Amino acid sequence: MPDQFSRTCLMLGKENMQRLQHARVAVFGIGGVGGYVVEGLVRSGIGTFDLIDHDQICLSNLNRQIIATRKTIGKYKVDVAKERILEINPEASVNIYKIFFLPDTADQFDFTQYDYVVDAIDTVSGKLELIQQAMRCNIPVISAMGAGNKMDASALQVGDISETTVCPLARVMRRELKKRGIYHLKVVYSTEKPVEPKEILGEGRDDGDDQENGCQWEDKKENTGRKRPPGSNAFVPSAAGLIIAGEIVKDLTIW
Repeated sequence: MPDQFSRTCLMLGKENMQRLQHARVAVFGIGGVGGYVVEGLVRSGIGTFDLIDHDQICLSNLNRQIIATRKTIGKYKVDVAKERILEINPEASVNIYKIFFLPDTADQFDFTQYDYVVDAIDTVSGKLELIQQAMRCNIPVISAMGAGNKMDASALQVGDISETTVCPLARVMRRELKKRGIYHLKVVYSTEKPVEPKEILGEGRDDGDDQENGCQWEDKKENTGRKRPPGSNAFVPSAAGLIIAGEIVKDLTIW
C-alpha cells in the first residue's frame, strides 16, 4: 500500500526521502511567500520545521496566503501553519516562534540546528542579519526578493544575488551585503518591472507581508516601514514560495 509520499519517492528514491525526513528547515516569515514554502516542504516530506513570524492573519491576507481563510482571521500565522502541517503529515515536528526576527532578537536562535534556512521576511535589517547568521554557521540559506506589485509569475528566476536585475529589493540587498563582505547568496527574484498601483489605499504600513513590496525598498536606507502597502495577487507570491521549496528539496537530496 503506497504511503503519502510514494509519488515523491518515485522521483527522488528512498534514500533521498530519508534525507528529507531527517532534515530540519527554518522558515522565517509565514506569509504570501513563506506559507507556500512550508506547503511545498511538508508535502515533500521534510520532517522538522521551525516557523518564525509574529503576525496574525488579517482580512487583506485572503487574496494570496494559503493559511488565510475566514476562519483563521485573527489567529497567529505560526499557529495556523503548524496545524496545517500536522494535518498533512502528523509525523512532522513543528517548532513555532511568535517573534519578529530582527538583529535584537537574533540571539534567540541557534542556527547550527538547521539544515536549511529560508528568508521570507520583509525588513532589510532582518534579512541581512538572518543571512549573516546562517552563513556564519555554514547553513544553506535562500532568500526571497520582491514578489509584490508583480503580475507575471513566469518572470521569477533562481540566481545569485550578484546576477540579479530589475528587482529593487535585490539591488538594495546586493549593496548592503557587499558592505558586509557577502557577495554570493541564492535568491528567488523577478525580472518583471514593478507594476504601478492603480489605486492608493493610504499611507503607512498595511498588514506586513513577506517579500511583497516590489518597489518601495529604495526609498528607505534602513529597514522598517513602507511608504504604502504593495499590490499583490494569488499567483506570484505562491509561485515564488513553491520555487523556493523546490530549490531546498533539490539541495537537500542527491540527484
